[in-house]
Amino acid sequence: MTDALLSISGLEVTFRTEDGPVQAVKGIDLEVRPGEVLALVGESGSGKSVTAMAVLKLLPRSATVTGSIRLDGRELLPLGEAEMNSVRGAAISMVFQEPMTALNPSMRIGDQITEAILNHGAETKAAAWERAIELLQRVGIPEPARRASSYPHELSGGQRQRVVIAIALAGEPQLIIADEPTTALDVTVQAEILDLIRRLAAESGTAFLLVTHNMGVVADIADRVAVMFRGTMVEVGDTRGVLTAPREEYTKKLLSAVPSLPDLASVVERSADVPREAAVLELTGASVTYRRAGHPFLALDGVSLSIQPGEILGLVGESGSGKSTLGRAALGLLPLSGGEITLFGERIGLGGVSRRRERELRGRIGAIFQDPGSSLDPRMTVGEAIAEPMLVQRRKVPTSAAQRRSRVAELLDAVELPANYATRYPHELSGGQRQRIGLARAIALEPELIIADEPTSALDVSVQAAVLEVLRRLQERMHFACLFISHDLAVVHEISDRVAVMLKGEIVETGSADEVLLAPQHPYSRRLLASVPVPDPDKQALRREARAIALAAS
Repeated sequence: MTDALLSISGLEVTFRTEDGPVQAVKGIDLEVRPGEVLALVGESGSGKSVTAMAVLKLLPRSATVTGSIRLDGRELLPLGEAEMNSVRGAAISMVFQEPMTALNPSMRIGDQITEAILNHGAETKAAAWERAIELLQRVGIPEPARRASSYPHELSGGQRQRVVIAIALAGEPQLIIADEPTTALDVTVQAEILDLIRRLAAESGTAFLLVTHNMGVVADIADRVAVMFRGTMVEVGDTRGVLTAPREEYTKKLLSAVPSLPDLASVVERSADVPREAAVLELTGASVTYRRAGHPFLALDGVSLSIQPGEILGLVGESGSGKSTLGRAALGLLPLSGGEITLFGERIGLGGVSRRRERELRGRIGAIFQDPGSSLDPRMTVGEAIAEPMLVQRRKVPTSAAQRRSRVAELLDAVELPANYATRYPHELSGGQRQRIGLARAIALEPELIIADEPTSALDVSVQAAVLEVLRRLQERMHFACLFISHDLAVVHEISDRVAVMLKGEIVETGSADEVLLAPQHPYSRRLLASVPVPDPDKQALRREARAIALAAS
């Protein structure tokens, strides 16, 4: 047993609020060893991010922290801000979930890394620039010398996260705290980032405290797992033991909520045949062109697909593949540069129905977005937000305020929330509750089609499972069709009748959920599937080996 690099004992964190003190962390003990990847897991509100921020002393002034946090034997809690600044970045670094918010959009990548190097060393600016290029190469950025002169918006999401890791490495820290570093990434990019973290821990002895809710990620990369629930530490152990034979009921519940792709041999034959009727949505040779730096870029390239009444079509692919562009085009938020869209048997756009008729047709579509917080107006109550679509479309509108309140109560009941939530504001609800409000808004007009763009990616696994179950029950009762856009292949398999795979603006494979996600034919679909981590360490080790072989052969 190696002596602990980070040792936390009796840690308590209490926040002062208008309603009195709230204890977020309740006397936990935790250790991280050199070169170890320790995963800290739990639902939102469990205290895992608060614990991570307490280590760096980045909590707001409303927080009171007691107990002990030692780094390599040095007590951190009594340190002042100036002393902590010498620890942050040099001894402990942080990697955040969303790289675009962690990077300065107006600074070149190389300058941002150079700044971090100069903050923690006596190198000249020229030497720091060369060191920045070395770090970019170390984290796997292609053409690092050229990319050092790029700006964040010119890099992909995975490349931006690699840059954030390069900045974290600039001070050669002993410990890196990574807070949900792969949540916003697609499975193939996520796999690359996990490979990078694994290599860094092995080669340099850097320890990682990985805050995550993705059990597949835990199985893929963590040496040990610590499970938190409502501010307490409920279980700590080696990854294989915790994930395959959990002792605590909460850990078992958390694992049971994780969606996973079944083994092909265990799949019961299920029919994906949907009665052929007039499609609710049909794209024929649809193209969308953006302009980047004055040059045209084809984001959607001659796409043809259809969704039948009552069918759920899952749409998968990497960031930049065109998934969200297709969804936005279907909603009328983006114009086509070629091809056509038909809604409920009527052509939309040039040469199609009148604008008034198009508005009526689009009123038969509901939409659910990825971030439930930003899709709700913070100044409107939940009841007002749910009633808004009825007032905008001016159909199926209750004539009196009492009738509108009754209809809102019905919709809240449909998404399994109490009627008294109508008087609350979005900030008073959890992420899962806000997403249920988004779902209630989407079904307010009893739509025949719902476009759902990454509706569960920002949610914890147990909350995600609850939201998916509500969506499934509503779909069975109301029989609406759904375009379900997601990068979580297990979720897509669980909920979809058919699946379409997108790559560089094109549909490369379509078929039943079992056909595409369990026995894919296209090489890209197979690569996508091989990148999905599963919450079983032994199976994940085999999948990682198979993926490495496939990548070497490609």
